[in-house]
Amino acid sequence: MNKARLEAFTDGVIAVIITIMVLEMKVPHGVGLEALAPIVPVFLSYVLSFVYVGIYWNNHHHMFHAVHRVTGGALWANMHRLFWLSLVPFVTGWKDGVARRRVTRRWTWRRPDARAVRSCRRRVVITCFSGAAETARPSAAPRSSRSAASGSTCARS
Repeated sequence: MNKARLEAFTDGVIAVIITIMVLEMKVPHGVGLEALAPIVPVFLSYVLSFVYVGIYWNNHHHMFHAVHRVTGGALWANMHRLFWLSLVPFVTGWKDGVARRRVTRRWTWRRPDARAVRSCRRRVVITCFSGAAETARPSAAPRSSRSAASGSTCARS
């Protein structure tokens, strides 16, 4: 088989992979720079994946300058490599979703409602003054000496 056909096929597959990756980036609705902030993780994921695919394409290009004849084994090895490269857009989208959830979780602050605050305070008070946490400790020292040593009436959990 002619090596030019294999190179052309590989170039086409890599071009489709890069096109699919760039289509994952959605155009923001705003006009200012703050509208670009939500797509920063998507863009960084795209850049990383583009560099990864570009390195593979560059290595393939240089390797085929040294090849004179393509065998069946080389065809299957190339198809194997292209299969794994074709999963890059999927992984890019998946990692982008994970990064977007982390950024949203990290930078979105919600004021807790009063019921959650009261429930949390109630649990802290019950844990500190019920003595249940202190009796669960395996220490053999009496309760009064543990409280005096820690400097607090609240048990550490």
